[in-house]
Amino acid sequence: MGGLQPWHWVIVIAVFVLLFGAKKLPDAARSLGRSMRIFKSEIKEMQADSKPETSPEATPIASERIDAPTPPQTEHPSDKRPA
Repeated sequence: MGGLQPWHWVIVIAVFVLLFGAKKLPDAARSLGRSMRIFKSEIKEMQADSKPETSPEATPIASERIDAPTPPQTEHPSDKRPA
């Protein structure tokens, strides 16, 4: 009553072939592999971003900044929808 035995795997594979068809299974496996690669790279990037910097300095929040004026907001050409 533990893990799956070989005949369990045969049944699972047969069900997948019947449901998705033999032509769609390689494409599904390929897209799953791509998704996993993207997911792993995003996780690594998030972990790299969350690491503390070597010289952490306390920066005031925006409401406490009085010496630095805020830059004017400009519209980018990509923000506009074509008419």
